[in-house]
Amino acid sequence: MSRIVTLVLIGAGAFFIALAPLVKFWAADKIIASGVKPHQFSVSRLEAKGAQYFSRQDLKVLTADLDIIVTTRGDVKEATADRVVWDEATVVNDRTNNRRLIDLSERRSAFSRVTGEGINCCGVNVGKEPVQLEGQIYKFPFNVEKKTYKVFNSTARKALDATFVREEKVNGLDVYVFEQVVPPTKTQTLTIPAEVLKVPGATGDLQVDRWYEGKNTYWIEPVTGSPVKQEQQRNEVLKTQDGVERSKAFVATAVMTDKTVSDLANAAQEGKSQINLLTNVIPLVLLIVGVVLVLAGLVLGRRRTG
Repeated sequence: MSRIVTLVLIGAGAFFIALAPLVKFWAADKIIASGVKPHQFSVSRLEAKGAQYFSRQDLKVLTADLDIIVTTRGDVKEATADRVVWDEATVVNDRTNNRRLIDLSERRSAFSRVTGEGINCCGVNVGKEPVQLEGQIYKFPFNVEKKTYKVFNSTARKALDATFVREEKVNGLDVYVFEQVVPPTKTQTLTIPAEVLKVPGATGDLQVDRWYEGKNTYWIEPVTGSPVKQEQQRNEVLKTQDGVERSKAFVATAVMTDKTVSDLANAAQEGKSQINLLTNVIPLVLLIVGVVLVLAGLVLGRRRTG
């Protein structure tokens, strides 16, 4: 009987020892990736104080404090083991002048659960117009490095460099900070009455181009690759076809509200703890239990033969 117990202990111990690296280097990655939700639903809020924007309703530039509401929903039917598909709608409200829905934008994105990089499938678009996705979409990869990443910018409709600049703490959480500079980019052509823009000698309607430049700052929890804070500096102007700037279109610095930052930081901390449990704690426990069982089996075997 003791011989059977010895073999069982050694066999079970060897199993746990073999299981430890399997959990750490293979199973953990699969489980972690499954944490990127196909059924995502979230509401993030930003605010921009003292912003300037061209009001199509008033045909002039207004100064206002803005509320920006970003709602994200997952398309569960299009999700797979490797990707998720999320739809996003952004609504901008003018709190100062009591103007609701001064801007509405939408996008549909597909991205890898592991790397966070864009995937071109499932009708991805910005403003209902098809786009080619590349770079990071909503998140950075797991185990973020201190280097430059391509991050997709939905206004410019292309991926631009986001460069690591420093480490910080956000709500007690260690994060990496990345900055993305957007060069002047034409995004739209509009028709506006000449008298509104006060163009000398011009009458009737004029075609004007909307140009966007700015800087986006991302605070990323490096273990999970999850964003915990974001700031957008936007300088958008209207230029006539001769390249002369005629009006502000949208000039603002938008920052996430304290509640949104707190919610994102708490979610990132939870994800970080789960990853640590899966990649470090559980494999270590399995290894220790396996070694103890093997040693117990060996000791029992020696006593039996002694």
